Amino acid sequence: MKRRTFLTSAGVGVAASTVAAPAIAQSMPEVRWRCASSFPKSLDTIYGGAEEVAKRVSEATDGKFQIRVFAAGEIVPGLQVLDAVQNNTVQCGHTVSYYYVGKDPTFAFDASMPFGLNARQQMAWMTHGGGLELMREFFKGYNIVQFPGGNTGTQMGGWFRKEIKNVQDLNGLKMRIGGYAGKVISKLGAVPQQIAGGDIYPALEKGTIDATEWVGPYDDEKLGFYKVAKYYYYPGWWEGGPQVSFLTNINEYEGLPKAYKAVLEQACAAANTSMLGKYDVQNMDALKRLVGAGTILKPFPRDVMQACYQAAFDLYEEEAKTNEKFKKVYEAWRKFRDEEYLWFRVAEYSFDNFVYTAPPPKKG
Repeated sequence: MKRRTFLTSAGVGVAASTVAAPAIAQSMPEVRWRCASSFPKSLDTIYGGAEEVAKRVSEATDGKFQIRVFAAGEIVPGLQVLDAVQNNTVQCGHTVSYYYVGKDPTFAFDASMPFGLNARQQMAWMTHGGGLELMREFFKGYNIVQFPGGNTGTQMGGWFRKEIKNVQDLNGLKMRIGGYAGKVISKLGAVPQQIAGGDIYPALEKGTIDATEWVGPYDDEKLGFYKVAKYYYYPGWWEGGPQVSFLTNINEYEGLPKAYKAVLEQACAAANTSMLGKYDVQNMDALKRLVGAGTILKPFPRDVMQACYQAAFDLYEEEAKTNEKFKKVYEAWRKFRDEEYLWFRVAEYSFDNFVYTAPPPKKG
């Protein structure tokens, strides 16, 4: 009798749980968001980051929370994503925050600062080093809650129609370059241009600009820069580990159920690491193809790197004297950077330096 009672009770429990799960799912609201991307659809890596967020959010909520991604120009121009999210033209956006340094140079800390952090260090600063809290406080002034939503890894220095032999060759150079780096090279006589990804090739082809940086071999090959500029320089000292961010309108975000907020955060975190992995796989073969097609691969001359390095930190100090928001983030970022560099020099750099310069091991 007891056994029969137990089985009956257990059966009721299973049935109840079977009914309860759909009932809970049905109780959650349907949410439909539009996401404006700063990138063209042809770039499956960086544009694809927003699509990955949307896919994960939809799957985790059984389709109740849907995010539809629009490429640059479909709703708003690629460089106006932040404004669209701030004004609630769209509920969210996928962009690189250094596009908006014209509003405030502090935005660049959310993406990449010249001679700053590599991808792992940027992730460490954001997740456990206080960076996310500082940037969330800053973004609040623009009605936005942001999430790390991708990283490209260290980028290339870009495509040049003419060879760069020394610092003097930067004088008068018209270069498409994003973020705070434009301010740095302008101190050395160059003329920075802010141009969205889809408009770069015709500008380079027509000679409207003399050089451009974008991301790295895989994306650069897709955009065809090697057809109109043969010199490909490295490294992109202004983008040691640039973070791509997922921006949400603060009112729209706060209106989400707690479960949806958690799902969105987890989806962005997954996209953040997935994008970096994809770039690391795709870039190695793309670089071989570019060199095979006649691209001339060159490192920036040492004096160019040193001059840009000094100019960058001169600018930071100057900005910190007049911009309290910048100063607050810069001082924390600089302290983290200096201490993180000490650690990376001990193990990471020692390992990398050895294995990259060691001769191939003998076989047999």
